[in-house]
Amino acid sequence: MNSNTTEKTGKPTDSARWALASLSLSMLLASLGTSIANVGLPSLTQAFSATFQEVQWVVLAYLLAITTLIVSAGRLGDLTGHRCLLLAGIFLFTVASLLCGVAPTLGMLVGARALQGLGAAVMMALTMAFVGAAVPKEKTGSAMGLLGTMSAIGTALGPSLGGALIAGLGWRAMFLVTVPLGLVVWLLARSHLPADRRQVVVGRPGFDLLGTLLLALTLGAYALAMTLGRGNFGLHNLALLLAAGVGVVLFVLVEMRAAAPLVRLAMFRNPILAAGFATSALVSTVLMATLVVGPFYLSRALGLNPVFVGTIMTVGPLVAALTGVPSGRLVDRFGAQHATVAGLVGIVTGSAVMAALPTGSGIPGYVGPLVVITAGYALFQAANNTAVMSDVHPEQRGTTSGLLNLSRNLGLITGASVMGAVFALGAGATDIMAAPPPAVASGMKITFAVAAGLTVGALLVAVGGRMLAVRTASRVGGG
Repeated sequence: MNSNTTEKTGKPTDSARWALASLSLSMLLASLGTSIANVGLPSLTQAFSATFQEVQWVVLAYLLAITTLIVSAGRLGDLTGHRCLLLAGIFLFTVASLLCGVAPTLGMLVGARALQGLGAAVMMALTMAFVGAAVPKEKTGSAMGLLGTMSAIGTALGPSLGGALIAGLGWRAMFLVTVPLGLVVWLLARSHLPADRRQVVVGRPGFDLLGTLLLALTLGAYALAMTLGRGNFGLHNLALLLAAGVGVVLFVLVEMRAAAPLVRLAMFRNPILAAGFATSALVSTVLMATLVVGPFYLSRALGLNPVFVGTIMTVGPLVAALTGVPSGRLVDRFGAQHATVAGLVGIVTGSAVMAALPTGSGIPGYVGPLVVITAGYALFQAANNTAVMSDVHPEQRGTTSGLLNLSRNLGLITGASVMGAVFALGAGATDIMAAPPPAVASGMKITFAVAAGLTVGALLVAVGGRMLAVRTASRVGGG
């Protein structure tokens, strides 16, 4: 295997292209694992004679495993080698997919999904970390755009592929289909990913077990607080949220004293990194509004049947898939900072139009702003990921990639709860399904007005982070 994946001219070699292909397919598998199970929940309730609250843990177990362990996976990759751990993650995901497909009980299925989520956490954390070693720096934007495209394809493909497999072969097929795909990805990665650099380090830092445990418990508590009760906050949610707050304080104290911390808190003094993490969380929160509000608006306010609702809901992932690679090329051409601002402006514009949308505009009036929002998000993702990952030291790529993915996941989890609550408040109804069409339309407008405001906040953070970075650089240069 050729460990040098780029030529001296800066152009990617065939080995680099195959390496990027394996990374892209890894990202597709992880996102497919997220979206394919949702469509199977009704079938699982029948197969196991279980309630919806019980079978939703098939989705939650995967989500919680990714959210709680993705930073730890990145850090472990920095310590043990990115290639070695990524191969192990792909292998674990594949084996867990097989276990999901043959699970005899709901409890075993949930456990297998947690293992599958652990494999996905490794894959998501280390695919972006590997970009710096697999492609030339001047092509980083294009590579990030491709990863975004594959993630969108996996998200869009999941419901339709899962539905077709369930209809033809039963629910087990939606898990078993990822087994041969996982084997192909593992073989590609093993053959073409560059070897880890072997460095002899005296007094090699150990793995921060206490920090890892605290972070996992904290993130788990927060994720459960945001997802249990389906947006209705009760005492359990409040207790979990308080536990998460205490966990954050304890985690910071432990990391300040750790000899080899899981997360180096000094990273957040870098304005580019701090702004990148913050804007990623804010924008992901906004994006969740389209997934939370869209189905209710289309069905209740516009009166569409489920088939049309499902068709229109695929527009967002389809636009993201089509614009991912072009967005990456724009980043390479105009720079990550300019592309970040352009992407955020697109999201603000689309959200503002959606907030002012008259109900009489129908489907075109909804789809038009949705396309603008999604295209802006694709450009922002490619640019922000490039800005954060470009200048990171190789030994910190896994941790930084994990934090970047974590900020996105936390934004999505928060958005599902917060934007859902804003929607219900705007509609003036605790039960959206009982709300009249005008109330649903009003809730949609208020939700996207809030989304536009949050994106303006993200824009200010991005611009402020850039200005602070320039000032810091000028001081260092002048000193």
